[in-house]
Amino acid sequence: MTKEKMPQPPTPNRDFTSAAREEVLKRVEKDYEEFKKTKTFKFPAWLYGPPRGKLFKVEVEDCPRFGDKAWVEFDSARTAFVSIDMQIDFCGPKGYVDVMGYDLGLTSAPIKPIHYVLHNIRNGTDIKVIHTREGHLPDLSDAPYNKVLRSKIIGDGVGIGDIPKGGLGRLLTRGEKNWDIIDDLYPMPGEYVIDKAGKGAFGQSNMPLLLKNLGITHLVITGITTDVCVHTIMREANDYGYWCLLLKDGTGATDYGNYQAAIKQIKMQGGVFGWVSDSKKFIDGVRSAFPDTS
Repeated sequence: MTKEKMPQPPTPNRDFTSAAREEVLKRVEKDYEEFKKTKTFKFPAWLYGPPRGKLFKVEVEDCPRFGDKAWVEFDSARTAFVSIDMQIDFCGPKGYVDVMGYDLGLTSAPIKPIHYVLHNIRNGTDIKVIHTREGHLPDLSDAPYNKVLRSKIIGDGVGIGDIPKGGLGRLLTRGEKNWDIIDDLYPMPGEYVIDKAGKGAFGQSNMPLLLKNLGITHLVITGITTDVCVHTIMREANDYGYWCLLLKDGTGATDYGNYQAAIKQIKMQGGVFGWVSDSKKFIDGVRSAFPDTS
């Protein structure tokens, strides 16, 4: 009587994935050596495939260390310009931020730089434009209790879902005039608008699906506020593997110290979840590939 052969234990998963991971790590080493020579985060065609649009480079500051500068290379057709929450509620009179008593000069400061970028990229480039709006359903069923309570306390009795004295409508409520994007930056036909119920967009909206369907790899981020919705979305996008660039003059916060701290945080650790530049440097890069934009 022969002894039956015992089945072998399954091969650990790492045996299946190690070869692919080693290939990626080799690419990292190769691109690291290339970066030392060029100071450029080149568009990785080996990862995404050949460029679909035009390649252009944007200078970024304090990278990889404070006082240094580097460049990030973009494929225009895989790049999305994101304008976050430029709504009356956050940067206009009688909106949510105004009711809370903050300085609208700080949250309205990004309007001109964002308008400048939109004017240029709308004129003959294939860079996608995405706008976001934060707001809640009319019945507030998607608004957490503690968020509504805090808003009522800071607003001296007027919070999310309420109409302030002389107001335009219910604060941070979808469909109200104050919830919509300001006229100066209003979306044009062919641009995308994402509605979200929270600070982030990757867990609160269809943004991940939209970016995937558009084939986006790089995000150029602006909007308000720097330390809340902008930071949240940038951190989320970084965790999903997107290359993120914040335009520092295209963003603002209700407190200038918070704005400065939020900018510095991005620059830490060689760009812990992206890079920082400004509207002029970005458009200079765009115009190198699209000289007819103006």
